[in-house]
Formats: sequence, C-alpha cells, structure tokens
Amino acid sequence: MKMSMIHYYLAEAGVPQPEREVPDGLGDKINQMLGMAAWVGTAAGVLGIVITGAMMGISLKRGESSEHMSRLGMVLAGCCLIAAAGPFASWLFGDGGDGDAAGFLIRGGN
Repeated sequence: MKMSMIHYYLAEAGVPQPEREVPDGLGDKINQMLGMAAWVGTAAGVLGIVITGAMMGISLKRGESSEHMSRLGMVLAGCCLIAAAGPFASWLFGDGGDGDAAGFLIRGGN
C-alpha cells in the first residue's frame, strides 16, 4: 500500500472527538485547590522575605558578609513567578472570557 493511500484512509476515517464532560463539583474543587496553592505560595514568599531580612540583620550584627541580595533576589523572583502564574496561563491558554481560574482545565482547552 502506498503512503498516499494510507493518508487518504486516515483522513477519511476522521478522528473521534468525544464530548468533554466535567463531573459535578469538580470545577469548584479545582478552583479551591488552585486558590490554596496560590495562598501557600504567597505566604511562602512573605516568609522568605522575612527570613532573608532576619539573616541580613544577624550577619550585620556579627560582622559577617553574605550573599543576602542574591537570596532576596531569588525570593522576589519566586514571588513574581507566583503572582504571574494565573495571568500567564490565561494568556497562554485563554480563559474563555469568564475569568475562571480553572477554565482551561475544566473545559479541556475549549
């Protein structure tokens, strides 16, 4: 069988497109999970900034020098990444206009 014939049969057969149905209540659970993850990430970022500041103060009192600015930069970069995750996912996948945080997951990309 020639390659063009295989392409013809594959094109004629069509690819099945099943309907994507979300079980009841799953969307709310996904939104709650994403909200909790965002809250934990934000709390971890604030805690990281506080710990870095405390380490800076302790090192200054002892007369030690350390790379606190690089640590602070990493913490702030993580905070920016957490803050930009939702808008980036909405931009990349589209949110369907309803602003739902889990819209892409629930609709299956539609």
